[in-house]
Amino acid sequence: MRHVATAPDLRDPLKPETEIVAVGNEKPREACGIFGAYIPGHEAARAAFFGIFALQHRGQESAGIAASNGTSLSLTAEVGLVSQVFQEKDLADLQGHLAIAHTRYSTTGSNRRHNAQPIMAYGPRGAIAVGHNGNVINAMKLRDFCREEYGSKFNGSTDSEVIAELFAKIPGDDWFDISDKVMSLLNGAYSLVIMTKHELIAVRDPLGVRPLCLGKLDGGWVFASESAALDNLGAEFVRELEPGEVMIVNLNGIQNWVWSKASSTHKMCIFEQIYFARPDSVLDGSLAYQNRMRMGAIAYRENPVEADLVVGIPDSSTPHAAGFAAEANIPYSEGLVRNRYVGRTFIQPDQYMRDIGVKTKFNAMKQVISGKRIVVVDDSIVRSTTIRHVVKMLREAGAAEVHVRVAAPPIKSTCHFGVDMATLDQLIAANYSIDEICEIIGADSLSYLSLEGLEEAVSAGRNEYCRGCFTGKYPIDVQLEMDKLRMDRLVAEPVGAS
Repeated sequence: MRHVATAPDLRDPLKPETEIVAVGNEKPREACGIFGAYIPGHEAARAAFFGIFALQHRGQESAGIAASNGTSLSLTAEVGLVSQVFQEKDLADLQGHLAIAHTRYSTTGSNRRHNAQPIMAYGPRGAIAVGHNGNVINAMKLRDFCREEYGSKFNGSTDSEVIAELFAKIPGDDWFDISDKVMSLLNGAYSLVIMTKHELIAVRDPLGVRPLCLGKLDGGWVFASESAALDNLGAEFVRELEPGEVMIVNLNGIQNWVWSKASSTHKMCIFEQIYFARPDSVLDGSLAYQNRMRMGAIAYRENPVEADLVVGIPDSSTPHAAGFAAEANIPYSEGLVRNRYVGRTFIQPDQYMRDIGVKTKFNAMKQVISGKRIVVVDDSIVRSTTIRHVVKMLREAGAAEVHVRVAAPPIKSTCHFGVDMATLDQLIAANYSIDEICEIIGADSLSYLSLEGLEEAVSAGRNEYCRGCFTGKYPIDVQLEMDKLRMDRLVAEPVGAS
């Protein structure tokens, strides 16, 4: 469906909302992936499509692209995977050398069509489109501010819509001045791509919690959540944006500015290194795959074990397991096979399918496992649902012993900056000791990578990275738990309602 920026509400309110259900997935879930392109002489929407296609792992609930032909903005945004939302005819309608794109997993606001991004907003400078990765923890207060100060009306229930309203309506001499004022109001994590009819703006929050990088492509400039998206397009990786940095691309070229109150060292979410980012992405100057191999190697050095075979839980734990096996000098094997087409689906599973969800996703190769002492390496444990079923599956395949090694510390606290990680009562490490967890999952032994080991693996300085999910200490003050659906209850309220 093509939407043209001529009215505030760009989505069809009559179409039924659709929820996407994850089958057999208990991993932390990222907020989204963002992409921006300014490529004179080219159709930027096509680059944007392949950009978010490469970032599909960061969010599978909705996808959208906004483009400009220099006269008006056009937008397509819908619930579904990138390949489900966009067909050739959709891209043909998104003309122009300037585009931004977004693929989403909801962390604030439900998975509704009104919450699909990019989001359009209107102000004295005309229409803008915004794509956001992260979570702004004072969005409720700022929503009220926008209503009272600018008469803003909200169609959706996300913090991203609040950010879009602020950038559209706050007065300023230029986008650097506007960004200065908006950054002074926002509290939390936000990597942004913003576009007008003529300009592309990229913003990284003052803590640098969520990633964002710059590349060159066909005489133009592109921005992406991860460098892997640039590689897939054949773009040249230039660098990562600094915390608090704003970049503007227009006919005059590219300009940058760094907010004066930005952190001197980034506080990027350390889970980007562990799990979120693709292994072929560069984060903080190093390849994620190599960092994950080091996590596995250090996990072995900290807690060695005698075994015949090392297996990883595919696909996210493969580099961790490979690093563990190399350090331990134990053979590595793909003892578990993953059905890569089981992930997100529009089909609601019944109770029987929920019960066998992990079996639907993984299969153990009995001929490889039988009679062996197995070390199964996982990148993280949240609720323990997956690892419990995997241990059982390996035993049913004839494993003599099953030892579990986790290439990350125990997750003991929730995330407030753009990751859906379950509630405190659901986090197994927040409620049970390691010995108790070992008994719950049915393993012969269990150990986690230490926080010091993780920091060594990613070469973290003393003040770098957000480690809040492991320590309960965050780079800014947060409330104990946040409700990701807190704004959904406000959608139907009239303007001025509290």
